[in-house]
Amino acid sequence: MSGLTKSPWIIHYDASSCNGCDIEVLACLTPIFDVERLGVVNTGNPKHADIFLVTGAVNEQSKDVIRNIYNQMPEPKVVVAVGICAASGGIFRECYNISGGVDSVIPVDVYVPGCAARPEAIVDGVVQALGVLEQKHRDMKAIPQNTDQTLYLRAEKSDAPEILGLQKNAGQCEAEIYNDENLPALQQTLEELQNDFDRAIYVKAVINDKIIGSVRGQANGDTAYVSGVVVHPYYQRHDIGRRLVEEIEKAFPNAKRFEAFTGRPNARALHLLGRAGYQEFTTEPFTPAITWVYLQKDRK
Repeated sequence: MSGLTKSPWIIHYDASSCNGCDIEVLACLTPIFDVERLGVVNTGNPKHADIFLVTGAVNEQSKDVIRNIYNQMPEPKVVVAVGICAASGGIFRECYNISGGVDSVIPVDVYVPGCAARPEAIVDGVVQALGVLEQKHRDMKAIPQNTDQTLYLRAEKSDAPEILGLQKNAGQCEAEIYNDENLPALQQTLEELQNDFDRAIYVKAVINDKIIGSVRGQANGDTAYVSGVVVHPYYQRHDIGRRLVEEIEKAFPNAKRFEAFTGRPNARALHLLGRAGYQEFTTEPFTPAITWVYLQKDRK
């Protein structure tokens, strides 16, 4: 990891700023601050970048670009929102075409306040981002040793913010598979998720007090409907998804039949449900890129 911390590569994107923060970002590259002498490289290729630095509020034109850049960056990656507009939408927050801050479309790790943000603050934000990047790298390396310590617990309404963040993080990866951002998981709000706890059961997978997976279940008559199986991208391919499905089924002891759905062409989700004993029985078009696949199984 020392190579990344000593020479981080940054990609900068102006969402829709007044150029105040952008000028200060450029000032970091000029001889007075000269971050390149510290090994910081400003790249234009997201596939080479470790840190995604965003300035300006997010609008309808820029949000898709931000998601595309974020999805193309390799793991681990860190997002830095520079300036009050990137943090919350700033003075443009109430404008008809502004979605809000950067965290309205992708997860943000470091916030650099200011209008405009000073170069010293931006450099300090990058230093903070390096600490986050190093911790994410350690977490990725520790995954094989941690998965056997996973706890599967009934989630509470207080877990909703963390589950929503996980849902959006995993949803970004799924949207890249479909090449379509119209997934319900990406559109759901915190209030909607909190209200859903009143009628559905959520099970969470926890490692070191951190929620790394969740699943939703709701009963209707003799059938329990299973949906929303999400696992943090770092912890995928470690059988956590299948265990979540097993645990949510246990939460409905009186159910005689289980039904689930996922999208095609998400082969990973279809494989997961197939391993859990579910069989496809019908399909339904959702968007030109996504077809819902409905699966079922009977309790043995």
